[in-house]
Amino acid sequence: MKEIQLEIETIRTHIKNLQKERASLTVKIQEVVSDSPEAIAQAYRRQAKEDPELFAEIKGIDDAIAALEAKLHQKETQLQKLQITAAQQTPLQQLEEASEQARIHTERINQMAEELVKEVQALKAIANEISPLYWQVHYKPFITGFKSITVPLVRLKGDVWSIVNRQV
Repeated sequence: MKEIQLEIETIRTHIKNLQKERASLTVKIQEVVSDSPEAIAQAYRRQAKEDPELFAEIKGIDDAIAALEAKLHQKETQLQKLQITAAQQTPLQQLEEASEQARIHTERINQMAEELVKEVQALKAIANEISPLYWQVHYKPFITGFKSITVPLVRLKGDVWSIVNRQV
């Protein structure tokens, strides 16, 4: 639910920014003969023909705002359904759902750790290659060392999922 709430806030922020940008692109209609709808429409059409880039940008912003508002409505509906579902779930069901999310995040962290190991090894290889030259130029080593980060274990139903903590 927190992810959806963050998405909703992000969408609202984008909409506000687009609305500010849209407000800054004012169209100054001149030569409106009367207040009739036809005269106003003709004035806007004439202005659009004279400055098509401005009107294309305004149209793009308006379309983006409309699309984001539709997405916002969809996310708000999704959040309401989740809140209703969460209220109806038993604590055991909530625990199982949260446990599944934790397992997914653990797997993803381990995948990223494997990628990080490769990147760190590549960095160390480069460091070993240029370190003598760096020492000659700057009179100090290029890289002085690498530190490891401790990652906690995840406990679930008597199982312990370990998150890879590799030192390279």
